[in-house]
Amino acid sequence: MLPLWTSPDIAAATDGTANGDDFAVAGVAFDSREVGPGDLFVALSGEATDGHRFLDQAFAQGAAGALVSNDTPHPSVRVTDTFAALENLARAARTRTDARIIGVTGSVGKTSTKEALFAALDRGAPDAAHRSVKSYNNHTGVPLSLARMPAAARFGVFEMGMNHPGELAHLTTLVRPHVAIVTAIAPAHTEFFPDESAIADAKGEIFRGLEPGGTAIIPYDSPHRDRLIGAAQPYAAKIVTFGTDNAADVHPIESMALKTGGTFVTAKIGERELSFTIAQPGAHWVFNALAVLAAVDAVGGDLGLAGLALAELGGLPGRGARLIAKVNGGEALVIDESYNANPASMAATLAVLATEPGRHIAVLGEMRELGEGAPAYHAALAEPLTAARVEMALLVGEQMAPLAQALEGKVKFVHVPTAAAALEVLPDMLAPGDAVLVKGSNGVGLSRIVAALAGGMA
Repeated sequence: MLPLWTSPDIAAATDGTANGDDFAVAGVAFDSREVGPGDLFVALSGEATDGHRFLDQAFAQGAAGALVSNDTPHPSVRVTDTFAALENLARAARTRTDARIIGVTGSVGKTSTKEALFAALDRGAPDAAHRSVKSYNNHTGVPLSLARMPAAARFGVFEMGMNHPGELAHLTTLVRPHVAIVTAIAPAHTEFFPDESAIADAKGEIFRGLEPGGTAIIPYDSPHRDRLIGAAQPYAAKIVTFGTDNAADVHPIESMALKTGGTFVTAKIGERELSFTIAQPGAHWVFNALAVLAAVDAVGGDLGLAGLALAELGGLPGRGARLIAKVNGGEALVIDESYNANPASMAATLAVLATEPGRHIAVLGEMRELGEGAPAYHAALAEPLTAARVEMALLVGEQMAPLAQALEGKVKFVHVPTAAAALEVLPDMLAPGDAVLVKGSNGVGLSRIVAALAGGMA
């Protein structure tokens, strides 16, 4: 296999100086804990720490070379600024590839759509599709994901996030997508925006980086549809809408819930029809799948194989993965949605919980970065909670107080300040046959609860 980068390539891309023996790398990492054999370690310097402190650790773990701004005895390329050099390496990766590139953003569904897109494209072009790993979608994650893209890739799928205006405008100039998707607009990071229209404007920045002849994919059912279309028109040669309305360019003709929890769908994609199964449960996954098929069609992928990939797609850790936990002499289903939360995704996953057999238990962490509207957004979760027939709610975090008040006399609940406190009381709440949803903003730390359940906490 050809190396991902050689030290002369890295030096040329970053305007750096190679030191020590020439080296070749198979991957790129900026977290020393994630460095593997043959990787390039990028020693980023930030407010909290300096990657140069971990050079010895990175090389002990098998790094082949490093990108540095300080002297080091290790094989390296020295630059003035390692963050700027990482961005330049990303630009070089984007310039050297002939891959069809897809950018994905939105208030909800970014990572799920990105992973489903990768699976769909990889099904038709094995080992020739590339995507952002985990949720690396910010100012460091996007250039890292680009720098990791092999030159011979046929497809690249990149997730792009933001919590302030202007962030996507920059990221999209790095990714330069041929296809740009906005999955949905919903209250998220509202602490930094005056209203949802401002969120839509910030998400619409993704279209500014479209390559000539590019395609914008927009949610038809969104109240911000026309705003997004207006943002796309100056940059997109083609605008494709997706959604449940028959007027959308990509929409379901019929859909049927399956006993397995998934959905069988016949969809209209332009002038064609495709019948396929979605393995993941929930109406939001039908919506995600329509965006995926629109993008696969836009980059010339195989729609039939994309449909097969959707039928095989498993849940992602923290984003819908399912596990069976041992509880009090029996077993319970755990739905792991612990990675993130906002009002829209909370409602969607509670609707999934509603379809499960057994007693419904919801472990919900506070939703962060919602600004002045946070109390109202939390209190409003009472409606989807009661609709999901939740019999016991474990509420985690101070911002859950308005929801606790709204649930008085409606749903049994326990309100605790931290994930650690939740771990102390949860075992006594669970019984065999329960269906347990675990969801909250990542900073709440509910992944600890999922890990404990997986390890047989009870």
